[in-house]
Amino acid sequence: SNARTEEVKSQLDAQQAQEFSFGTSGDVVGGTLSIFLSEPWTAGAAEVYRYDTATGAAELVASAALENTPNAIVTFSPTTFKGLFYVVAVPGPQTTDPGAEPSVTATTAGPGNSADPYTSEASAGPKDRYQTDPVPEGKPKPVEPGDVDISDNRNQKATLSIKADTILKHMDQFNKDKLSVLPKNGVVMSLRSIKFASGESVFDVLKRETRSAKIHLEYEWTPMYNSAYVEGINNLYEFDCGELSGWMYKVNGWFPNYGSSRYALKPGDKIEWVYTCDLGRDIGGWWGGMQR
Repeated sequence: SNARTEEVKSQLDAQQAQEFSFGTSGDVVGGTLSIFLSEPWTAGAAEVYRYDTATGAAELVASAALENTPNAIVTFSPTTFKGLFYVVAVPGPQTTDPGAEPSVTATTAGPGNSADPYTSEASAGPKDRYQTDPVPEGKPKPVEPGDVDISDNRNQKATLSIKADTILKHMDQFNKDKLSVLPKNGVVMSLRSIKFASGESVFDVLKRETRSAKIHLEYEWTPMYNSAYVEGINNLYEFDCGELSGWMYKVNGWFPNYGSSRYALKPGDKIEWVYTCDLGRDIGGWWGGMQR
């Protein structure tokens, strides 16, 4: 959930809604899609709307069947993969098609600025209580912010950089009103050595270092995922370069499948915040298929 979701719910007078986008673009001929949501919905059916980020209008594109087993499963026939979408609960009798076979299974995305908005580069298995897929073998597991004791001494070192240079390759999609805040080389913060305290997270460091450098940072805390979601850095926001754009982070070349507030730093870590214009595929954060 985010401010835009609340706006759509108000616009459509809906009690429940879920934002989603596809990991590909194009028109669709035939086939059905089932989206497995993270909680049950108190409604009989659902509708799918395409959201116009320029006008803020939501256009009905499909009716959907809704089934609770026990969480909500929404099934519909998409006609396009282009854009940002909302599935919205609507009143009325439940309409389901038990015989429908979903062609794609997508899970709702956690707002952690991780690699892409579907499933993780991880082995199959149950999600944790914050909707995180199993972490790939050999990669650091998430640490909950409330469970960590942070040292008073910033005596450990890592490196940090912030880049939006991918935008330079997609200027046809870029919001021209933002030209004044886009660095000519796309580099918001060059790679630099930073100090941190034991127990601090990637997000802790980002917040402190941007404040010190007087670089704008906007984020929101999402309790469902127990992490902050970075909406904008240096006044460059999600959707400023197309409907699949936004900020992601990686550590030591890996895009974690959980939020930056849950990534506990270790000495020598290389932190990179990078702007994507295509759900991570343009910056090496896409692993093929509908994944997160």
